[in-house]
Amino acid sequence: MGRLAQTDGLTDVQQEILSTVREFVDKEIIPVATELEHRDEYPTKIVEGLKELGVFGLMIPEEYGGLGESLLTYALCVEEIARGWMSVSGIINTHFIVAYMLKQHGTQEQRDHFLPRMATGEVRGAFSMSEPGLGSDVSAITSKGVRDGDAYVLTGQKMWLTNGGSSTLVAVLCRTDEGHPEGTAPHKSMTTFLVEKEPGFGQVEPGLTIPGKIEKMGYKGVDTTELIMDGLRVPADRVLGGVTGRGFYQMMDGVEVGRVNVAARGCGVAQRAFELGVAYAQQRHTFGKPIAQHQAIQFKLAEMATKVEAAHAMMVNAARKKDSGRRNDLEAGMAKYLASEYCKEVVEDAFRIHGGYGFSKEYEIERLYREAPMLLIGEGTAEIQKMIIGRRLLEEYRIQG
Repeated sequence: MGRLAQTDGLTDVQQEILSTVREFVDKEIIPVATELEHRDEYPTKIVEGLKELGVFGLMIPEEYGGLGESLLTYALCVEEIARGWMSVSGIINTHFIVAYMLKQHGTQEQRDHFLPRMATGEVRGAFSMSEPGLGSDVSAITSKGVRDGDAYVLTGQKMWLTNGGSSTLVAVLCRTDEGHPEGTAPHKSMTTFLVEKEPGFGQVEPGLTIPGKIEKMGYKGVDTTELIMDGLRVPADRVLGGVTGRGFYQMMDGVEVGRVNVAARGCGVAQRAFELGVAYAQQRHTFGKPIAQHQAIQFKLAEMATKVEAAHAMMVNAARKKDSGRRNDLEAGMAKYLASEYCKEVVEDAFRIHGGYGFSKEYEIERLYREAPMLLIGEGTAEIQKMIIGRRLLEEYRIQG
């Protein structure tokens, strides 16, 4: 194992968890990832293995049957898993966003009901905020929840649900006007609903349809879907936290965890691309010597390794800031932006090192080349991250007077 992307200050328990996950990735994910990805096949055996390792309960408190670990531990595990196959890290990402939101914002009844089964992977979470016509403009959502007796009736169309088909619990953001008079700021009239459903596609519950998987350039294996609500009844006690109007803040809190996750994924994919590039450069000979001995290739490897190291350091910083209980939207935005951009660049350099073979599906770098672009847009585009970073910097450096 190389020296890149090491993390100082880890406990013995954290190191043991990471070692176990790394061994699982090397033995159970990397050997089959490209074949499964090319078939767009859901990695059932891998997911079952992650359940046995306790990964689905990594950040869930021990009182609910989880391991009670930190966001940093989770992010480092995600980095390892994404190094094997980024789609697998996506399977656990939205699950953890929902578990985190329940832990932070759910009622005691909601935590007691869901978290023990989420810790084992019996209940699998998905996260639904985006819609077909709004992208990152969350304030423009049109899905609505209307009170009807002891339930809410949800209507609307959601987009880009990771785990849309395989999940059994979806946190859905809708607009609720109840108790929020006309003119209320849009973000103060949104509510998160905890929607339970059967796994699968088609009409999975009365009033709830999960169409088939969206065909994608990369990020295959994991199911990405739409979600259509047409008169879906959700009990009033499934409003996250028990109070309407708090959904925007709950979702944004979850997104900060998600952005650290995306940064970790970028780190993992970039690390794997570097491993493939540096190995191939020592095996491929031109002009009588390995191409790794040519200065041009050494320069590429130096740049790639520096980017892997820098992205990892920023991701770790963002996770530790969140774990400390402090606001980390600036650090999470920076980490997500830098890690995804550097991931794209490192993957492309590894692709170039492979030459014509990088274009062949027989080589792993071809898969990584198609996977990296998703990180540029997942959990908010680079442009959205820059807006967040810029606004926070102006808050921090505002001129007085």
